[in-house]
Amino acid sequence: MDFVILQACLKPLKMKYLRLTLVFTALTVFLFSCKPGGNKGQTDLNGNMNNDSLVAEKVKEYSEVTLSADLSKLSDNEKKLLPVMIEIAQIMDDLYWDQAFGKQDSVLPLLKNDDYKKLFAINYGPWERLNGNLSFLDGFGEKPKGANFYPADMTKEEFDAFSNPDKTSQYTVLRRNPDGSLKTMWYHEVWPEQIKKASELLLKAAGLADDPGLKKYLTLRADALLKDDYFASDMAWMDMKTNGLDLVVGPIENYEDELFGYKTAFEASVLIKDREWSKKLEKFSALLPKLQTQLPVDPKYKKEVPGSSSDLNAYEIVYYAGHSNSGSKTIAINLPNDENVQAKKGSRRLQLKNTMKAKFDNILFPIAGVLMDSSQLPNVKFDAFFNNVMFHEVAHGLGIKNTITGKGPVKTALKETYSSFEEAKADVLGLFLVSTLIESGEIKDLSVEDCYVTFLAGIFRSVRFGVASSHGKANMMCFNYFEDKNAFSRTPDGKYKVDMAKMKQAVNDWAAFVIMTEGDGDYAKALDYLGKNSVIRPGLQAELDKIKSAKIPVDIDFKQGVEVLGLTNK
Repeated sequence: MDFVILQACLKPLKMKYLRLTLVFTALTVFLFSCKPGGNKGQTDLNGNMNNDSLVAEKVKEYSEVTLSADLSKLSDNEKKLLPVMIEIAQIMDDLYWDQAFGKQDSVLPLLKNDDYKKLFAINYGPWERLNGNLSFLDGFGEKPKGANFYPADMTKEEFDAFSNPDKTSQYTVLRRNPDGSLKTMWYHEVWPEQIKKASELLLKAAGLADDPGLKKYLTLRADALLKDDYFASDMAWMDMKTNGLDLVVGPIENYEDELFGYKTAFEASVLIKDREWSKKLEKFSALLPKLQTQLPVDPKYKKEVPGSSSDLNAYEIVYYAGHSNSGSKTIAINLPNDENVQAKKGSRRLQLKNTMKAKFDNILFPIAGVLMDSSQLPNVKFDAFFNNVMFHEVAHGLGIKNTITGKGPVKTALKETYSSFEEAKADVLGLFLVSTLIESGEIKDLSVEDCYVTFLAGIFRSVRFGVASSHGKANMMCFNYFEDKNAFSRTPDGKYKVDMAKMKQAVNDWAAFVIMTEGDGDYAKALDYLGKNSVIRPGLQAELDKIKSAKIPVDIDFKQGVEVLGLTNK
């Protein structure tokens, strides 16, 4: 029986009995599915536990990358600090499992072989994040849009009628009282033991930290986890300038909540600063206020001034956990998300150079070889990819954060469409910024053509994941807009070629459209445009099928941990 049907049938029951029944039914379905001869006649992955060869092929779509780093320049305390950071990250990983799916240990023993277990782990559940969230296991229907942040049977109408100021907090979940009514619970109340352990380890890490800025941040982050109040620790994180190690940790991004976009998911990234590359990036932070004034839109949409403490740094990432490790792996970080912190301090942009290079070498360049016109293939360069991604993150801090129509913050006005439009803004403004800096001579050894062609090849890399995510929707809105403006053409042999003049105009026009959509805060318009334009059109789908036939990896997966780094967690 499909979960969705089951839930509908059992809706009148008390919630505690519903949860027990769902778990028992799911396990029963799994056990039946694992019997020889189950699901005969099915030929696709979705709902077919016996299609071992397809599951094995799915696993092969992820290129394994070892997350190692040169630790020779680290101090003895920094080498002791890394294992503690990784232990904290592993707790975040467990918490994210609970948010995204539930207790994975209840399902893992029932999976048929290592391929099923691997695919289940990569996706943090039975839904393929890079394949439209289709389920590859029996007993599961559609991926719940609200994940485990809300009761499975809660309707939007019930949520709207629930009078509680904490219901939209990014650090609460909604649960049911014994009488079936809704209640909110803070994250530290839902997972008290894990949160307490992580907080204690953060204090241990602070004791090992040599850098005073890192020490202060880790200390305040330990307190933040216990209180679900991250403002002070975010401010301290922004003040760090001389740290060699970094730990991005906590409930941060809201993409997992596809129902309302309110709730944040746990994650962690353990990082080692690449000081040489970081020095190259320092000068761009000072240019942000000037770049804001150059945006191709009416002045009323760019009157906000970016924070002055924004900075850019390059890092080698040595451990991913939780949300940042699910599905497509994060290649850059732009935080904090708190608009109040951004207004006071700006934001930090962390470029994950080793992951970027792995994706470029294993995925983006091979895709370009399949789909880009041979005359423009030399324009596909790693440095162009690096700059496009870097200025995508920079662009999140530009534009407008509060509507000019009195509808409050853009994030609130656009509701669940916000993430898609914000990613679209970052995509196109990033391209606008890098081309502007090349033309002004601030970026050398790259051409605007390099960045345009590499950007288009990058869209192919991203949209082959489908449009289940906000990033995918943003990519498709951009691609379709550029196609409608004839910014590129298809050659008779099915290759893509960028028209440089038309691309430049399309970049300016698309940037203006997205910024104005955010600034106006017109939810109905945003919802309508997103629905019509965040789709993969038939022509593009035929080209994406060529990538699939070429067996180019869809993404990367990591071999990571203290053993890989040659460290011990004792």
